[in-house]
Amino acid sequence: MIAEAANDHASVGIDLVAMCVNDLVVQGAEPLFFLDYMATGKLDVEAGRQLVAGIAEGCLQAGCALIGGETAEMPGMYAPGQYDLAGFAVGAVERGAVLTGNEAQPGDVILGLASSGLHSNGYSLVRRIVENGGYDYAEDAPFYPGTSLGRALLTPTRIYVKSCLAALKTGGVHGFAHITGGGLLENIPRVLADGLTASINVSTWPLPSVFGWLAKAGAIAPLELARTFNCGIGMAVIAAKDKADAVERALSEAGEYVYRIGTVNETAAAAAPAVVILENLKDTWPS
Repeated sequence: MIAEAANDHASVGIDLVAMCVNDLVVQGAEPLFFLDYMATGKLDVEAGRQLVAGIAEGCLQAGCALIGGETAEMPGMYAPGQYDLAGFAVGAVERGAVLTGNEAQPGDVILGLASSGLHSNGYSLVRRIVENGGYDYAEDAPFYPGTSLGRALLTPTRIYVKSCLAALKTGGVHGFAHITGGGLLENIPRVLADGLTASINVSTWPLPSVFGWLAKAGAIAPLELARTFNCGIGMAVIAAKDKADAVERALSEAGEYVYRIGTVNETAAAAAPAVVILENLKDTWPS
């Protein structure tokens, strides 16, 4: 909807691919191919060209093939200028190499890979903040002068496939958590067994300016910010303590900004569901 309002469709296709392939690599799988689907009332040729170009770029970044797709015109189903975009990817991993979410152990190091922006999540809240604040997508972004608000909010999702596959080759990865809807609080526990906690120190990486602006403009409390947005960490990597340096080096050499953001610890109750504990939250992020 922001792409439609800003008449800027260049990065939406990258987002579509990223949401699929980043979810594949967290299982240890290498994406092989991708298919897309677009539905609209009447095809806007230029918008369609931008969308397909973005999808192709996303596949290039992920190292997978775009092998087909479908474009459907359905007059009456969509308002003028509106469209629906969907896709899926197929990947492969050796059966014995699948990351199941049970590999993490107490003492493991948690590495955070920098995000490029919002990463396709939390946009309902973003649109509400923009509307309530009377902001214009065509004007300069308050947090990024020289770039329109629409373009700044549409910064494409970072694709972590190649860097994560490089990290896997070190033999020290115990899990990947793609930070999507639910933010840091709800995604990291997916790769932790019961009885474990992830202690995350939020002062170990800089909060990108877009999230600081959203927190202030929307009066979002720090804990809610961490539950809604990636807050600058697009992928969390659980690494064995004795191989954390090698994993970090592999990720850095693959082009990632890597931060040591926390550790995996045991809880007092072995059967307690895995949780994330955020340290230095109120002292570090705007409230």
